[in-house]
Amino acid sequence: MLSGCGAQASITPPPPPVARPLTFTVTTTTPTSTVPTPTTRPYLGPDGLPIETGPFLAPSTTTLLGRIVDGIQCQRLAQLAYTAYAHLQVYVDGHPRALPGGVGLVDQSPTPTEHGLFYGASACMYWLHTRAADGLIEAQSPVPRRFTLGQLFAIWNQPLSRRQVATARGPVTAYVNGKRWRGNPGAIPLTNQAAIQLAVGSPVPAPKAVDWLATSF
Repeated sequence: MLSGCGAQASITPPPPPVARPLTFTVTTTTPTSTVPTPTTRPYLGPDGLPIETGPFLAPSTTTLLGRIVDGIQCQRLAQLAYTAYAHLQVYVDGHPRALPGGVGLVDQSPTPTEHGLFYGASACMYWLHTRAADGLIEAQSPVPRRFTLGQLFAIWNQPLSRRQVATARGPVTAYVNGKRWRGNPGAIPLTNQAAIQLAVGSPVPAPKAVDWLATSF
């Protein structure tokens, strides 16, 4: 190339390209937590049945102090010649309420276990009683006989009728082993493995089965 004076101008070649190292963008993620997801498995009581949820219907300490109720005695030792186990679940306005442990036990002696409190009696125990807050009703007597839910409530010194279950008031809907009970709930028999459900008010939850195979007896 010529300059304006006719002389040849020097040409300076451009510098060679500089090699640059390749760069990469690395995206990292935080590992997923290994903490196990909480399960909805119910907390089991000492006999293998779930501990009932919700407030107690009434305290167990309202149990009568040893008075004979409809021929049912309160004795120092458990009477095991005849045994039967029934389960009671109560709902009030659709919400679960719990049957406390210690009903039918005079001078209660609760023992802490890995499954919650298990109740004994220092003075005496009625032939109908509850040992834990799992809804299980134990019938233990020296001779076979017919027991009713009303007798347990009488020992507990709590009302039971078509309009009231202990401290809960309202129309009562009863089921026994999944079938509607049309009579007075106090007359419901406590036969072995009877699944009893009482609903005070509404809504009325569908009856649920009891997994007796999971129990320890």
